[in-house]
Amino acid sequence: MPHLSGKVEASFCGSRVICFWEMKLAFVYSTFPNRTSARRAALHLLRKKLIACANIHKTESSYAWKGKVVNEAEYVLVAKTTSGKFAKVKREIERIHPYEIPCIVRIPADGNEKYLRWARRMVS
Repeated sequence: MPHLSGKVEASFCGSRVICFWEMKLAFVYSTFPNRTSARRAALHLLRKKLIACANIHKTESSYAWKGKVVNEAEYVLVAKTTSGKFAKVKREIERIHPYEIPCIVRIPADGNEKYLRWARRMVS
């Protein structure tokens, strides 16, 4: 199936039939300044039933910011959801994120069918 832009998908999926694209598993990758803010975001998204689960990992990040190269510890939130929920997940993370410009990336994913069914149920 060719990749469809968001506008085409929205009009194509406008019927009451659940669109295949909307139910595809997606990982949402976002970095946070500390474990507390990453955990707060994960719990917020779980309570709203926007994600099925989340993993939080400590990492070291290097990036350019305001004319300087910065190296610092961050915490990566990897949240599992469906592509159809990504826009809502992104809005919620943007709303509560402590960074001026948060990293929020959707990564399409696939996996074993039992896990995929479970994840879809958790966000339905």
